Amino acid sequence: MPGKKQKTLGWLKARYGATVRARYTAIWLQAHSKHRCPRCMFRGLERVSIGIWRCRKCGLTVAGGAYQPTTKIK
Repeated sequence: MPGKKQKTLGWLKARYGATVRARYTAIWLQAHSKHRCPRCMFRGLERVSIGIWRCRKCGLTVAGGAYQPTTKIK
C-alpha cells in the first residue's frame, strides 16, 4: 500500500530529511497562497514581505502574521 503523497518544493530535492521538507512546504504554500481581504472580501490578499499583506483589488495594506494574515491567539 503506497504512503500518503505530499506536495513538495522541487528545489529542496533530497536534502534536509522528509519531515523538514514537508513542514517547510506546508508553511511556504500557506504564505504564498491567496487570502481573503478584510475590506473587500476579494481573494487577492498577498504577502508583500514578512508580516506585510496587500490586497490586489482595493490596495489595502495590513500588518499580520509572518505566514498568514491573522495569527492564532493561544
